[in-house]
Amino acid sequence: MSFYGRSAAPEKARKMYEELKNCWCAETCAARMRGDWSKENATLGQCSITSFLVQDELGGEVLGVPLRDVGVHCFNRVDGVVFDLTSEQFGGRTLDYTDCFPQTRERHFTEDPDKLRRYELLKKLYEENKTR
Repeated sequence: MSFYGRSAAPEKARKMYEELKNCWCAETCAARMRGDWSKENATLGQCSITSFLVQDELGGEVLGVPLRDVGVHCFNRVDGVVFDLTSEQFGGRTLDYTDCFPQTRERHFTEDPDKLRRYELLKKLYEENKTR
């Protein structure tokens, strides 16, 4: 499997995905999903922190797909191209990326201080992984 929008995504996004596979871990997973996290489903609970990290590297927008009973799932749009580095967590299910709305760091990180901690950890792991 691979992420949604891979073929149209910028080369840098494809490279980030490969590097992030070595960074995603239970500690960067959302607390409510941590018990279900595994190496086989490494993107589980990583959507917002990954999307904001992609925005750091590539710019663009972080958008959210409304999901029943769990809030929103975050993904990126860069230069008009939509891609979702964490889409694999949904198995074979493809989300509807057309009815989406902007997401902000302020909202995500203020409402959930643990999310800021996880974002900072993922960013640190990513930076360390890039230098190897």
